[in-house]
Amino acid sequence: AIDEYKPLDATTNPSLILAAAQMPAYQELVDDAVAYGKKLGGSEEEQIKNACDKLFVLFGAEILKRIPGRVSTEVDARLSFDKEGMIQRARRLIDLYKEAGIGKDRILIKLSSTWEGIQAGKVLEAEYGIHCNMTLLFSFAQAVACAEAGVTLISPFVGRILDWYVANGDKKVYEPSEDPGVKSVTKIYNYYKKFGYKTIVMGASFRNTGEIKALTGCDYLTISPKLLAELSKEYVKLTPTLSIKEAQACQLEKIHLDEKAFRWLHNEDQMAVEKLSDGIRKFAADAIKLERMLKVDVMS
Repeated sequence: AIDEYKPLDATTNPSLILAAAQMPAYQELVDDAVAYGKKLGGSEEEQIKNACDKLFVLFGAEILKRIPGRVSTEVDARLSFDKEGMIQRARRLIDLYKEAGIGKDRILIKLSSTWEGIQAGKVLEAEYGIHCNMTLLFSFAQAVACAEAGVTLISPFVGRILDWYVANGDKKVYEPSEDPGVKSVTKIYNYYKKFGYKTIVMGASFRNTGEIKALTGCDYLTISPKLLAELSKEYVKLTPTLSIKEAQACQLEKIHLDEKAFRWLHNEDQMAVEKLSDGIRKFAADAIKLERMLKVDVMS
């Protein structure tokens, strides 16, 4: 898909890596990761953890051969509430990329947008020059805290927000401009541009091409191959719906969030609370499945 659509950047997550690791085409990468884990030795648990990190980096390195920009590599979701654990794991991933001859300028470390994740991102950016991509971002509170932390990029989710409103409300179909996920990213984009934050807004998790077109003008968008295929068949002129000029004219007020204010504002958004915890659980479950798969190989 990367060869076909030629994106600037690419992103991975535990669910995508798990799916790819089960494909015969990538068995060699799995074998290399397991061999690496065994070579480092230690307990079975340590070998599996090292094999997992290596596998994420091997996939990232393969992707980087095919794109001019950066690849996003995710820190284990089970560390989502462990600031120091995330910092340590991120630095470990960057070291593994370095061993593979890849500089940190080509990597975005993906962290869950919990309070702890955002603070880990702040430290990684300021003290280690490690660029971060804050994921599982559903609330305005998360976006404001990320901007204040000075992270490189955020991935506010669109489709998963829509999923929640469809599942929990009376309305089942939304026009793109009224889509709750589109409205969320629009507000975040406008806030960032109005107040001059450098953090890149990369809309993510799309359910249809209407959502994508409604966010034309956003800094970046991360789009699945399926939706890229649909877009490639359309021949229509798109005019940006988001612009810095319009953002600067919007009515949003600047706010500052310390930990207490962040937790309260985020907690006020039921959708965001439920989708963040659900996303962490799902990524953690796929990380466990991946470890079980590698465990069979480490044991053999």
